[in-house]
Amino acid sequence: MTNKSPITVAHGDGIGPEIMDATLRIIDKAGAALDIEEIVIGKEVYEKGEPSGIAKESWDSLRRTKVFLKAPITTPQGGGFKSLNVTIRKSLGLFANVRPCVSYAPYVETKHPNMDLVIIRENEEDLYGGIEYRQSQDVMASLKLISRPGTERIVRYAFEYARANGRKKVTCMTKDNIMKLSDGLFHKVFDEIGQEYKDIEQDHMIIDIGAAKVASAPHMFDLIVLPNLYGDIVSDIAAEVTGSVGLGGSSNIGQDFAMFEAVHGSAPDIAGQGIANPSGLLLGAVMMLVHIGQGDVAGKVHNAWLKTIEDGIHTGEIFRAGTSKQKVGTKDFADAVIERLGAQPDKMKPANYNGVGAGGMKLPPLKPRVEEKKARVGVDINLNWDGTPDDLAAKILPCVTDNLELSIISNRGVKVWPNGQPETFCADNWRLRFLGKDGSEIKTSQVIALMDRLNQADMNFTKSVMLHTFDGKKGYTAAQGE
Repeated sequence: MTNKSPITVAHGDGIGPEIMDATLRIIDKAGAALDIEEIVIGKEVYEKGEPSGIAKESWDSLRRTKVFLKAPITTPQGGGFKSLNVTIRKSLGLFANVRPCVSYAPYVETKHPNMDLVIIRENEEDLYGGIEYRQSQDVMASLKLISRPGTERIVRYAFEYARANGRKKVTCMTKDNIMKLSDGLFHKVFDEIGQEYKDIEQDHMIIDIGAAKVASAPHMFDLIVLPNLYGDIVSDIAAEVTGSVGLGGSSNIGQDFAMFEAVHGSAPDIAGQGIANPSGLLLGAVMMLVHIGQGDVAGKVHNAWLKTIEDGIHTGEIFRAGTSKQKVGTKDFADAVIERLGAQPDKMKPANYNGVGAGGMKLPPLKPRVEEKKARVGVDINLNWDGTPDDLAAKILPCVTDNLELSIISNRGVKVWPNGQPETFCADNWRLRFLGKDGSEIKTSQVIALMDRLNQADMNFTKSVMLHTFDGKKGYTAAQGE
């Protein structure tokens, strides 16, 4: 192979440099044809005063190569620092996180020796928008965003991945028994798109029981597609159930860019000791090689790794007396994999990436939006208040005129007025719902006038959200107890 594929490489923080060096050495010896651009991200960049953790010239490299092999990084806690992983995923449109979760029994201890599933996580939306507010002394708020286009894209990707990789069943997990609009949309789109893939078995589970079943009965699943937060949690559960999070690699796929990494973090507590397992990053690199069209090299690396695991050459976190043969560190493990390049496992299923196309899957255009009649019917206004719900209502009601009425007052999502339960605990941030009388539409000017009257009454409001119907259906949820 003469043409080299351009990629960007970041050695990361903590154990990152050790496992990246091992990974690059292995894939180089396997014959990977790569034109590598190295960038610095993470801790060093944060400490130079760049809150994003990545410099402008590094973005330029990613735009040139469009392929990123990234070691784990450390994101400082607090202080306004944003997760660089999230920043990269969202900035480059890496909407699909793909995590194969496979057991390697009996060589790696697990209660589920036949586990073999793939988790596909939506990568850009949900609570990972990082849109949060402190609304009062007591209350913090996070905004959960689920869009139809974003959901349609990840769901279709999941079904297309299943077809391309011989997966027979796709399971969707949400919490739409509680979050009926956001998670409800994700479930609805899954059902809609699923109609186009009748050759694939499909079902839906509520996330709490779904996560429990991944931990206790992973054989129930083949491929799982989830919104961002649930996918983050369940993919780590699944990786741990296989025997070790340290063995998990993942890909982050977009229309034009792709990023490949280990599932685990930077593990600063063992950095520099030469004991870290490079397997997660190495398997991420295998996914990268497939993506750039070097499937033959990917197969050679993967099979050599499987053979190393079979031969009982293990790093400390998976070493078991009686099963493992030799306990090794990062460098010696990499040497063992290199020694087995060209070999295949004897007992585990060999990897074969021949015929797998490069560049990922090209999805069809999104469905045209179906326009719905949107009508403004009310407004939710949040405000700070120390006192009882009845006292608050008495303060607010004189401000309500102009074809508006105070429908309910809620606290932390629970109705507390009118006729609330006296036992309900209340914090200092309240939501007041105003609706047009008799279901009538309202004007923006009415809301502005209302807020002006509330201001004159010395009400300290923190947020307002317009309420709409779409083709007559409410675009907002009721409070608990309403």
